Amino acid sequence: MPLTVSIDAFEVVTDPAAAPPTAASDRPVRSDALDTLGATPNYLAASGFDGTAGSTALMAGIADTADDIMPIAVGLGSDDLTAADVRKAAANLWRAASKVESLTSALAAVAADDLGADVALAAVVEGMLLASYGFDQHKGEPSEADALGQVVLAAPDGTDTAAAIARAAAVAGGIALARDLVNQPAGALTASGLADAATEAIEAASAGAEPAAGTASIEVWDRERLVAEQCGGLLGVNAGSTEPPALIRMRWQPAAEPRATVHLVGKGITFDTGGLNLKSFEGMEWMKIDMGGAAAVIGAMSAIVRLAPDVAVTGICCCTDNQPGPTATKPGDVLHIRNGKTVEVLNTDAEGRLVLADGLSLAVEEEPDLVVDLATLTGACMVALGDKYAGLMGNDPAAIERAQAAARAAGELLWHLPLPPEYREQLDSPIADLRNIGKNRYGGTLHAGLFLSEFAGETPWVHFDIAGPVRTDTDAGELSPGASGFGVRTLVELICGW
Repeated sequence: MPLTVSIDAFEVVTDPAAAPPTAASDRPVRSDALDTLGATPNYLAASGFDGTAGSTALMAGIADTADDIMPIAVGLGSDDLTAADVRKAAANLWRAASKVESLTSALAAVAADDLGADVALAAVVEGMLLASYGFDQHKGEPSEADALGQVVLAAPDGTDTAAAIARAAAVAGGIALARDLVNQPAGALTASGLADAATEAIEAASAGAEPAAGTASIEVWDRERLVAEQCGGLLGVNAGSTEPPALIRMRWQPAAEPRATVHLVGKGITFDTGGLNLKSFEGMEWMKIDMGGAAAVIGAMSAIVRLAPDVAVTGICCCTDNQPGPTATKPGDVLHIRNGKTVEVLNTDAEGRLVLADGLSLAVEEEPDLVVDLATLTGACMVALGDKYAGLMGNDPAAIERAQAAARAAGELLWHLPLPPEYREQLDSPIADLRNIGKNRYGGTLHAGLFLSEFAGETPWVHFDIAGPVRTDTDAGELSPGASGFGVRTLVELICGW
């Protein structure tokens, strides 16, 4: 994973006076206390620094600073800090200090008043780790590495340093893994390759976990197994491809009696041409990201195995590409889904819901307490919510509230959308149990959610449509252009905060 700094670079001290000397140090400051920086108003104005949350500025001329130490102002805003604020501030601090070799930061100690010491320290470490992320393995010349290789973090007495850093490393590692997978070109990441990556990730996470806490396992269903298991949705989408499909099933089983059982289901379309309903050039340009749901599930499962919660978790990823080959599923064909329902395929570009139908059917068979699916499902969701919010739908108010609470704690943006029963007739088919698209083009995201609900049944279920936030053009804070890793942190929070 291309996090360019090791977790070993971080040293935590509870006595700042005893910290080793470094080349730079931060000055966390509220926006209404800029005078404490020791800089003149003109200096601040010239620096463009106003103390807003996450802002940074090099303050070479401020008072009370040794000549050989670069002070960096870090804005904390005027409101109570959130973990998201601190991650952003820490990430921007990393970027500001990336050209020096070492840094001392009081950010975790200052943020502990609002967040608690452990949460504050984890947020700082995670933000810095993610700011170091870069994906350049396909470039002829690798990007210049950050010089920053030593970070001394001040924290209050009583901070559970080991636990905070372990959580930050697990979550940042899971997000980086999800980013890596989504950033890979489709030619370098087939369904089989995605299964190999998941296997490697779970095995690596298991090697670093405490065996007494529980066990992790993974199995991959190939085409022959998918036929035997009657996964007609996944097989139907794969019908035009020369690459074999794969269904990945990862499990975390705690040693103690689990407090709950949760299944995570991810859409893993490694490239979506639209099938015979071929996309335009513009529509196809970014379709390597169409396995972002599966990537989030794999990244989250790798973190969950490392964190070893007392919740049993199964991650299911339904993986294939969607190609217009001579044997491809045709508009009007009928597919038989694992749960026995049939689907008339009237648009082969509405393929994600077909593979998820099998994944959801498989998940609910074990009667878990909650099923969560993630998918880059509809462009209509981006039209409605833009590129920062994911759409949230579900069949159970308590499950929806639980998902919203986890997303708030994780700092990821969800917006609750309805599943209107008045629209269910849009999915009626004269020759099958339902059709895979609505009868008109309005409310496409809601039609997709209603379709998925047919395979969740009575099991508490929520759906995240992550088409918008799965990637970003932003190069600031913990984000860099490309895949965002959206969903990993919310899933980890959902499980570990159950």
